[in-house]
Amino acid sequence: MRFTLSGEQQQFSSSLHDLLSDLDTEAANRSWAVGDHGPGLKIWRRLAELGVTALAVPEKYDGLGATPVDLAVGFERLGYHCVPGPWTDTVAILPSLLDDELLTSVASGETLASVSFAPHVPYALDSDVADARLSVEDGRLRAFTPGALLSSVDGSRRLFPPVAGDDLGTALDADRAFELGCLATAAHLLGAGRWLLDTSVAYAAQRKQYGREIGGYQAVKHLLADVATGLALAEPLLFGAAVTLDPRDVSAAKVACGDAAHLAARTGLQVHGAIGYTAEHALGLRLSRVRALVGAWGTPRFHRERVLS
Repeated sequence: MRFTLSGEQQQFSSSLHDLLSDLDTEAANRSWAVGDHGPGLKIWRRLAELGVTALAVPEKYDGLGATPVDLAVGFERLGYHCVPGPWTDTVAILPSLLDDELLTSVASGETLASVSFAPHVPYALDSDVADARLSVEDGRLRAFTPGALLSSVDGSRRLFPPVAGDDLGTALDADRAFELGCLATAAHLLGAGRWLLDTSVAYAAQRKQYGREIGGYQAVKHLLADVATGLALAEPLLFGAAVTLDPRDVSAAKVACGDAAHLAARTGLQVHGAIGYTAEHALGLRLSRVRALVGAWGTPRFHRERVLS
């Protein structure tokens, strides 16, 4: 058995990376954080043209009917480039909650969704820009309207308390939707951790102390090697969970990717020094994104307890 991505999946990841490398996702994040969604929506439409929004939508609604592994590939790249917007809710979650013509507009990139998932996802992401707003509780779907904007450690993750509205019936597959939300978040964390590692390695090769690049010091090499090891060990757990979608496997992946990304964030800040604290540096976007996502879609304690049980 081959535990590697297919050629098509590798090409999809490369295409995503090439496209996002040419787009200013950092500026889009900063605009999104203050309620200016224009730059972020332009990126959304570009990714829709590449088929990202259609990944999990069934073929009968003009989607690609992709596997969870394909979702993990895509979300790892979204996490690497820190793309703003309710990607998890719209792309990974909604197709498992509904069997409805609405998914046709999701596949085309015209519809954005915001989903709360009690008790682990109590607040809805980007409800101010979402066209479809759903809350899930005990397998039931309800429409909601967003309350007042809440403060968030990651300003580009705009959170709103859902004010419950009409009952919309039973969710198509709430359990699968939750696991896909956890899986997508884990992939996002893995991508963010990889960006932090790549950026830290590049900066260590140019930052000098005592007349030489800090990347030449053994202590710094060990710090970066620990990050690389953590990310390398988390990756097979992520794709293994994408194959089985077993709750235990998904939780193991979420914990491993979260721990690896958190270590990458701490190490990246050490390597960058004072410049890493500045609001203008791109490092801060990933630091806040990692900190927010580690506790999103289930806390580390919740996921560790699922593995232990």
